[in-house]
Amino acid sequence: MTTRLGYIDMHTAGEPVRIVTSGYPDLGGGSILDKRRRAKDHHDALRRAMNFEPRGHAGMYGVIPVKPSHPEAVLGVLFTHHEGYSTMCGHATIAIGRYVIDQGLVEKIEPVTRFAIEAPCGLLRLACTIEQGSVTHVQFESVPAFPVAFDRVVDVPGYGSITTDISYGGAFYCLLPSSRFGLDFFETPVERLLDAAAALTDQVRATMTLSHPEAADLGFLYGTILTDDAAPQDESYNLCIFAERQIDRCPTGSGVTARMALDAAKGLIKPGVTRVFRGISGEAFTGCVVGPTAGPMPQSVTVEIGGQSFYAGQGEFIIEADDPLGYGFPLAARFADIRAARSFGTA
Repeated sequence: MTTRLGYIDMHTAGEPVRIVTSGYPDLGGGSILDKRRRAKDHHDALRRAMNFEPRGHAGMYGVIPVKPSHPEAVLGVLFTHHEGYSTMCGHATIAIGRYVIDQGLVEKIEPVTRFAIEAPCGLLRLACTIEQGSVTHVQFESVPAFPVAFDRVVDVPGYGSITTDISYGGAFYCLLPSSRFGLDFFETPVERLLDAAAALTDQVRATMTLSHPEAADLGFLYGTILTDDAAPQDESYNLCIFAERQIDRCPTGSGVTARMALDAAKGLIKPGVTRVFRGISGEAFTGCVVGPTAGPMPQSVTVEIGGQSFYAGQGEFIIEADDPLGYGFPLAARFADIRAARSFGTA
């Protein structure tokens, strides 16, 4: 039996967003986290088919639209990447903002169209700027964001004792300047920055248990964000390494949210102050602490993230039943891994 999946490709500040438009099985009722578990447990081969080669690549990111369970949401979304399913994604939320309006899922109102979508981490409220009938900018308010650990010292193999903060912006991140590894952010090859960030992520995952007070499914370290040493009020660059060594091309919406929540908790930035962040593509997101909120943890704040998305393509993927690579494959690090990499099964 041949499987067909319709899709639209977009990008936000260079980070891909592959939106499934047809062919994905219905995930039934229940909460958004119930749907996430069903996708992971029963249809993961379709995620691999969309994200892995030959249709995707190591940096591919995707969205599975689903029926929302929250009464205020016009759409539910599941976020997919090379390793699995994230709980929050800012760049994909910005893309979905434009997608929802262009697909006619809400009434287009100039100069700003407002609506909410449901992500695994919770309800996200969007404000989309409309100019001459087109979406030119999308902002969204985060779920409650909060710091988790300040100045946590981690013994990282190969790097020694590294001091990091940990913060939540829809997902948990280690946050620290690359200079703490002795690495100049702008002059160090990206591969070395990646190695350092991944080593810290691995060690924190192995030695520290993270939990979210509202849902066990949210309690895991998503990745590490290395930053420059810019002052809190200045434009800043950062590099997000998430999942299993995946590099975010954009500044990372949930990561910027986590950074803003951390800086607010430290008293480094005040509500209402907008800051500009850039990722490896060089394109910018804006971040602004709206103010304190009744979140699940002390020092919870709401953060507003803004950016712009563009269309990159659309089409239909075909998965033939007798194609041994039909459901995708990750590029192996060693030829010894090839047999394991091909043993994915079917949907």
